[in-house]
Amino acid sequence: MTDYLIKGGIIINEGKRFTGDLLIRNGCIEKIGTDITVAHSVVEINAIGKYVLPGCIDDQVHFREPGLTHKGTIYSESRAAVAGGTTSFMEMPNTIPNALTQDLLQQKYDVASKTSLANYSFFMGASNENIEEVLKTDGKNICGIKVFMGSSTGNMLVDNEKTLIDLFSRVPLLIATHCEDEGTIKANLAYFNSRFGDEIPIEAHPQIRSVDACYLSSSLAVSLAKKYQARLHVLHISTAKETTLFDNSIALEKKLITAEACIHHLWFSDEDYSTKGNWIKWNPAIKSKEDREEIWKALLDNRIDVIASDHAPHTISEKQNNYSSAPSGGPLVEHTLLAMLEKSIEGKISIERIVEKMAHAPAILFRINNRGFLREGYAADIVIVDPDSKSMVSNETVHYHCAWSPFDGQVFSHSVSYTFINGCLVFKHGKIIDEMVGQRLSFKI
Repeated sequence: MTDYLIKGGIIINEGKRFTGDLLIRNGCIEKIGTDITVAHSVVEINAIGKYVLPGCIDDQVHFREPGLTHKGTIYSESRAAVAGGTTSFMEMPNTIPNALTQDLLQQKYDVASKTSLANYSFFMGASNENIEEVLKTDGKNICGIKVFMGSSTGNMLVDNEKTLIDLFSRVPLLIATHCEDEGTIKANLAYFNSRFGDEIPIEAHPQIRSVDACYLSSSLAVSLAKKYQARLHVLHISTAKETTLFDNSIALEKKLITAEACIHHLWFSDEDYSTKGNWIKWNPAIKSKEDREEIWKALLDNRIDVIASDHAPHTISEKQNNYSSAPSGGPLVEHTLLAMLEKSIEGKISIERIVEKMAHAPAILFRINNRGFLREGYAADIVIVDPDSKSMVSNETVHYHCAWSPFDGQVFSHSVSYTFINGCLVFKHGKIIDEMVGQRLSFKI
């Protein structure tokens, strides 16, 4: 294994920044300091003027394998991840077949062990019928249980009251929820179908997947978690109303109820539907500027704990369908860090807070072993960012298998120069080095 000495970078970690060196040896961070010298052979990287950050940990991606590989694969989307500075990901169970048994879940790990450039974990899926299979899940090497409290692919809608009580009362692992009330959505959709038939405008999406639909479901999940003292992580908060459900008076290490914000809900608003159309159709829907602003406030005051991508690629032809037929979701993992760094240029958030929300907090919240920080002895998952080199997003050059981005045409002020996974260089100056060095994440329980 090649060892590396990163020299003179602006190291940003645990709320601090300083100019220093970082030595990578045998896949780990051996030393952080100033004027580090070594007697053995190393590859030296000049990082003067560049940011040296812990790699991002994305706690919500959909990499589409198995069953939907025309949209993406673990290989293709992990390549996009490392190109964007994401070094670890947690992938969702709504593939085909749904990961509703331990055997099906293990099959995904088997594929990742051979094809993933980034570190990986996969959520076990819950349905109305598989509680006993869920209870077999080993929290030492699986990130958590995913519960769709709203419609999803296949047999993954959990709407049975007894099942929800069983999950929240019996599962000791983290429960991650997609929260949208199915009855509310169906009623809203029926109303817009009666008005527009097959020609529902995309602008109706946040009225169909409405504020009330989100809040009804999120508040139910929070009430169940409080009643049964469960570990709950509510994914992709999209409304101002939901932010009132979460607490910032408790240290993250002690929180049982946590929340996530996604880049699209922090970047876009419903005003963008007129130009972006189905390219920004997500579930939950992007809502108003006021909702976006309150999500930012909750993120910055620590009611919302982490930032993720909810990377969910679909093909161009699928997205070009009319509103009713176009699937929800889009590819984001390659540009989440760059988009947040753009917000630092705007003065919206500091880089120290970006590192906290995209690396430290996911590691703490999910209790990941030896990752998420630049610490001696930790795995060398590192991204080096150039603040003086712009990046233009183009559908012609993105690394996503689906070959498009909702950021097409966007010029970001930063670029990713290097990405290291477990001490191995997998991305350098725009080029991916196809080393399948990703490792399975492990967790403290």
